[in-house]
Amino acid sequence: MLNSGDYADVLAVSPVTKTVSVPREECGDQLVSVQHPTQDPNQITGTVAGAVIGGLVGSQIGGGDGKKVATVGGAIAGGYSGKKVQEGMQERNVDQVNQRVCETKQDSRQEQVGYDVTYRLDGQDKTVRMDHDPGGRIRIENGQPVIE
Repeated sequence: MLNSGDYADVLAVSPVTKTVSVPREECGDQLVSVQHPTQDPNQITGTVAGAVIGGLVGSQIGGGDGKKVATVGGAIAGGYSGKKVQEGMQERNVDQVNQRVCETKQDSRQEQVGYDVTYRLDGQDKTVRMDHDPGGRIRIENGQPVIE
């Protein structure tokens, strides 16, 4: 049987908490552009077609050596223009689609880990951490608080 000397008076009880991080997934729909695949990524068709048309137009200019220079110049300019026209057409060959995008966010919350209990034993104030609130008094064995 315990007697009154086997308990100490509790002076204060303070909850002890720690911050924990809790991951959560947040998802939403985003509108994205999807490029269609191309069968002619180097725009060879546009370059050749432009060169042929440019060469034909250039051949209609001048005569003699001037005509040859105009034909070659027309073919070069037409080839470059045809490549750029096809490149632009390929770049605009896109669809807008909804795509689900998710990311992990971190929330934090306080989690209780125990109680700091201040008690008076033999005229001295002492503190011990416990996993529960002991109430108004704490049991003492062999001069030490029983924390279980």
